[in-house]
Parts: sequence; structure tokens; C-alpha cells
Amino acid sequence: MSEIIRSEINEEFAYSGIVEAGDLVFLSFCVGNVGAPFEDQVHGAIDNMEQRLKTVGLTLASVVKIDVLLRDVWNIPEMEKVFKERFVHGYPARKTISTEFAHVGGIHGLQVQIDAIAYRTH
Repeated sequence: MSEIIRSEINEEFAYSGIVEAGDLVFLSFCVGNVGAPFEDQVHGAIDNMEQRLKTVGLTLASVVKIDVLLRDVWNIPEMEKVFKERFVHGYPARKTISTEFAHVGGIHGLQVQIDAIAYRTH
């Protein structure tokens, strides 16, 4: 197995934002447009994912699995509408979970967070 590469390391909260392990790349905490309307936050999270994937030479087309954390599961149809717009090269496998975020802004702050696994082809 090749070397495991960890980047976007957060010492304060003890996590790596990106971990490259063999052909797989793991991204955590993809968020964006916090405090904006829900649809804008979904676009922001995917924009964040796309930018971070670019730093390791990948695109949204490389994403094979996502875990979506939502404050309100009734927003799933709106989330899926955005996914249809953004994942044009095929949809990743997905798990959607409802959670209460412990985040600045409370109920009007963070509404969606996405973690992703991408596959690097050679």
C-alpha cells in the first residue's frame, strides 16, 4: 500500500480534512454559505467539496460515496434537486442523516454538512 497522506489538519479539534489512502480520498466537513437559505448551503457544501477535490487533482465526477448530515430531513427533496444539477457525471452512493449541529448560529446557522469519498483512477 502506498503512503497515507493527511492534509487540512486541525490540531485543535483533532481531525484531518482530507485523507488520501491508496486510490481513495476522504473529505470531511464540506460546508458553505452557512446562515444562507438551505439550497444555497447545499450548493456551498458542494462548491467546498469541489474546491478541495481540486487540490488533490480530482473532480466531482470522482466522488463515489457521500454522507449528508441535515438539520431538517424534510429538506431532502430540495437537496436532491441540487444533487441532480451538480452530480452530472453520475450520482454517488449516499446516506442522509438528521442531526442537531453544535455550531455557531444555532438553528439558523449550519443546515447541511457533507462528507465524501472519491476514487482516484490511474
